[in-house]
Amino acid sequence: MSQPLKIIFAGTPDFSVAPLKALIASEHEVIAVYTQPDRPAGRGRKLTPSPVKQVALEHNIPVYQPQSLRNETAQQELAALNADLMVVVAYGLILPEAVLKMPKHGCLNIHASLLPRWRGAAPIQRAIESGDDASGVTIMQMDIGLDTGDMLYKVETPISAQDSAQSLHDRLSILGSEALMTTLQNLPDYQAKAQKQDESQVTYAEKLSKAEAAIDWSQDAANIVRRIQAFNPWPVAFTDFQGQPLRIWQARLPTRQEMQTLDPSAPGTVVAIEKSGMIIACGDQPVVIEKLQPAGKKAMAAYDFAQARQLAGYRFE
Repeated sequence: MSQPLKIIFAGTPDFSVAPLKALIASEHEVIAVYTQPDRPAGRGRKLTPSPVKQVALEHNIPVYQPQSLRNETAQQELAALNADLMVVVAYGLILPEAVLKMPKHGCLNIHASLLPRWRGAAPIQRAIESGDDASGVTIMQMDIGLDTGDMLYKVETPISAQDSAQSLHDRLSILGSEALMTTLQNLPDYQAKAQKQDESQVTYAEKLSKAEAAIDWSQDAANIVRRIQAFNPWPVAFTDFQGQPLRIWQARLPTRQEMQTLDPSAPGTVVAIEKSGMIIACGDQPVVIEKLQPAGKKAMAAYDFAQARQLAGYRFE
């Protein structure tokens, strides 16, 4: 850009922090931050500002927290800022068409997937759960649809077998901030060359629920491992143990050497307890549970849990 931009930043969770910090450190001016209203958090349910609000206050940036952007007062307030651009990253509120048109260059969104794959609420988790080889971020010119806008810039990153939703989240947050700064270096050019999304390639990343985190041991082992990785750190995969949820934080497929020592068993059966973890039979082959969390306790090594309770042969339903 030939001149620095006056930017409104809209975001709420941790994922939004790296892009906000990148903008603050750049030649551009963040004239206002929009974020969700403070929410109760912790055991005391004390009202707590969002991570984005905390960063904004540290840098003396005005913060706006409307319940909605659909009412006229909130829209007039935003219009009065006379922004060149609005950057939206996991904000959590719908932007009406009137708001999308207010900034001179419109509104950009950093979306945590390689659009048009995984539009919607949980693109990081669904990519891991589905066994995608790669994820990434897309800088998108926002329109009134759900993640339907034209694509300005993409960055890709491989998904490894060790990736959890948390590790991929952290990597994509940084990649998103870098992609944003690249786009802003010549925004008019990127906007002029924007690409339409191929509607035939669209998939939707449905919102996560606690209920779907229950492990079905009759499923294939690879599918179970992906779900455990995808649901870390929320809602966390779990199985029932003596009437209480046993949360499973980390798992992997067994090595070839480990497989040679295991006898076939009914799904859910603890077929071995090794230093490497608790090995449980699934629909096709076992999984190695490495880290778990009993109800009311801290996360711990699965070996310690299984050994202390002599769980060899025990069957999780």
